[in-house]
Amino acid sequence: MAYTLITANRNYSSWSLRPWVLMTVLGIPFVDRIEPFAAPVNYDAFRSFSPTGQVPALIDGERTVWDSLGIGLYLADRHQGVWPLGEAQRAYAQCATAEMHSGFSTLRNDCTMNVGVRVEPHEHSPALRRDIARLAELWGQGLDGFGGPFLAGPEFSLVDAFFAPVAFRVRTYRLDVGPAGTAWVEHMLALPAMREWERQALAETWREDSHEAEIGAAGRIIADYRAV
Repeated sequence: MAYTLITANRNYSSWSLRPWVLMTVLGIPFVDRIEPFAAPVNYDAFRSFSPTGQVPALIDGERTVWDSLGIGLYLADRHQGVWPLGEAQRAYAQCATAEMHSGFSTLRNDCTMNVGVRVEPHEHSPALRRDIARLAELWGQGLDGFGGPFLAGPEFSLVDAFFAPVAFRVRTYRLDVGPAGTAWVEHMLALPAMREWERQALAETWREDSHEAEIGAAGRIIADYRAV
């Protein structure tokens, strides 16, 4: 029986992108089920399929696995390629994945994911500059240490999936993550799985007011490629 992966809007949902792109790139079969953000708070509606009232959620038979990191770890126990094989690469990938899961709060809040628009951002706060500098440092550590083109070496793994939403953010807000980081972003955005996620995001016609307000607060929207 194939997994069912429950995600939300392609344009907004950074947490949904992580397991979706992981499973798509690694060829792990799943049924793709979208539950869109219909309101600023979707807790009650999402509680029908997720114990936290949030997406993503992975359904495996009678078992529900929640949280993007929980899903990644669950799949790592069952499928090759979720983590890199080398000990040093795996240690880096695990630490960087955990750091993304628990950190970069200013980047998340000030540069929310919106795949279909381009923004001329307001002046970065000191906290946002620190997050961007840390991204460049962390990505450079992996790319320089393991040779790329992915963060932990030649093969895509969970650490790339966890930073995949940031690749869209870098493009949306024109963030400077240094030459190595920029090369990784370009490589990620060219992946067929990422291009398919983007295609679906641009085709979405629904909008959710609070997400739209966040992008408007971040700066001046200079392009919007989404379907009307």
